[in-house]
Amino acid sequence: MKDITRKYLESLSELYPTIAKASTEIINLEAILNLPKGTEHFMSDIHGEYEAFSHVLKSGSGAVRRKIEDAFGNKMSTGDKAELATLIYYPREIIGRLTLNGDELDDWFRVKLYHLIEVCQLTASKYTRSKVRKALPNDFSYIIEELITVRSDDSNQESYYNSIIDSIIEIKRAGAFIVAICEVIQRLTVDHLHIVGDIYDRGPGPHIIIDKLMKHHSVDIQWGNHDVLWMGAASGELGCIANVVRICARYGNLDILEDGYGINLLPFATFAVSTYGNDPCDCFKLKKDKFYDNKERSLEMQMHKAMSIIQFKIEGQIINKYPEFHMEDRNLLEKIDIKNGTVEVDGKEYKLLDTNFPTVDWNDPYKLNDEEEYVMKRLVMAFTSCEKLQEHIHFLLNKGSLYKVYNNNLLYHGCVPLKKDGHFKTVNFFGKRYKGRALYDVIENYIRKGFYSLDPVENERGKICMWYTWLNENSPLFGKDKMATFERYFIAEKETHKERKNPYYQLLEDSEVVDRIIKEFGLDPENAHIINGHVPVKAKKGENPIKCEGKVIVIDGGFSRAYQKETGIAGYTLTYNSYGLILAAHEPFESTESAIEKGTDIHSDRVVVKRVTKRKLVGDTDIGCELKKRIEDLKTLLNCYRNGEIKER
Repeated sequence: MKDITRKYLESLSELYPTIAKASTEIINLEAILNLPKGTEHFMSDIHGEYEAFSHVLKSGSGAVRRKIEDAFGNKMSTGDKAELATLIYYPREIIGRLTLNGDELDDWFRVKLYHLIEVCQLTASKYTRSKVRKALPNDFSYIIEELITVRSDDSNQESYYNSIIDSIIEIKRAGAFIVAICEVIQRLTVDHLHIVGDIYDRGPGPHIIIDKLMKHHSVDIQWGNHDVLWMGAASGELGCIANVVRICARYGNLDILEDGYGINLLPFATFAVSTYGNDPCDCFKLKKDKFYDNKERSLEMQMHKAMSIIQFKIEGQIINKYPEFHMEDRNLLEKIDIKNGTVEVDGKEYKLLDTNFPTVDWNDPYKLNDEEEYVMKRLVMAFTSCEKLQEHIHFLLNKGSLYKVYNNNLLYHGCVPLKKDGHFKTVNFFGKRYKGRALYDVIENYIRKGFYSLDPVENERGKICMWYTWLNENSPLFGKDKMATFERYFIAEKETHKERKNPYYQLLEDSEVVDRIIKEFGLDPENAHIINGHVPVKAKKGENPIKCEGKVIVIDGGFSRAYQKETGIAGYTLTYNSYGLILAAHEPFESTESAIEKGTDIHSDRVVVKRVTKRKLVGDTDIGCELKKRIEDLKTLLNCYRNGEIKER
């Protein structure tokens, strides 16, 4: 026996010190391999829309409704099943609105308790008792375990079962118990959650979403371009901070920074008022429908313009410092003819919609003036010292990555940069050439260096890499030839606004190209899928989220209200249970209040993408492979005990 193998087995023997304990663990693991695989839930492009996200998370994109359907079938009306689903999603709110009293209230509690216990029994049936026990709340763990284990149709146990429910109602704990068991149903319905990018920007509550994800029992995150932008801002990178503040201003969400993260914007607001106080800032209207008084609206428009100009200056400095990024065409301040009020874009002159640039030195257009320098210095200090933001970003670093291979699915946000012929585009990145999976790996490596590297050069490159990943045409998270921010603000002609997508998006129906991508990430095209976020599917124009005969599934959640006029729906989410992949299309989410009052859900349609001929078991999953390896190791340890190579402890 090799020394390293012996050391490993001796370490294993500390956990399983006897033949009996090793044997018991083998039996336990073999049993787990034959349980149905847990349900995976895929969500993408949440964009700060906390209420819609929370509802979809609670409902498991229809997985809870399917459990209710399986439990009751034709024994319960459609309306009653919808009412039960709403109770599972919002138990505290529903109970808080009850107007029943006395015997009527007790009867309502009794009926709901029986129904919920039946759903919970079914939901828990695919897990080991140990795993279910870990999911139970401390206050009611024993009672819930008894109720979902005892069979109410067994005459020997029926009175015991009923007496527990009667006692819960009698001692006035029915409401609290219902809340607890509803949360257990939510917890057990979805075994693992995948967030395929873009938690941040546009909507009002990304910080609330991150708080909720940090409490989730099992989650991974594939970073989106908006997430990496916030990561860069948290690292102190100037270009990322400028973009984050500008986008928050544009969507009327500066309170995310002030209230959500406690970032002081007063120095910036003071600068914006003093510099643009007499400027109508008509090109910088807000993209959000909410009540503003005129002063508040004017202030946010002034802040919007002020940070936009700062952003263009900072980005010009970065582009000049890193010519290898090949972004010279984005340096448009130097292309402005201020006397004529025009700007040159791609060799053509366009009239500017706004010619008031009081902070721009036309001899050195990318230089920040003293006040702008002060504003950015204060913002860098605020972003890098914000404890809550740092906690959230390190959660993204710990749970996240640029891509993930999981249970024969390849998950990523954006696109794999391709040439027109469908082969991987080679990208020069800090002096070396990368393509395909290697490009993802080097970018992710540099992003982490931006937070952890002690080498000042590598640390700086890591920070600038996050800005690059946000908007460079060779970034797998962006996938367009340019980000036309300047043109959208200052030029009326829409031809300048166009951002051409990477050929990837035109080649998603080409099986040869898709198979090449799948193989590049180590999967078999016969059995694997690509699950892709980032680009809203325009359903009202006939676009289909299922590409290449089901090999590619685009699940931009469409949670952002800004996209819904364009797409016609609120996007897609995906579930993958032991029977196959199910795509859910969503109608726009009105509000939590509406969902509770009307009992409405947001699923407009569900499509079975793939149904397996044989039900998937834990043994068929990545976790199953790990368990099988564990079993082999334990069997080796067992043999060592039996042949005397290692002593029982």
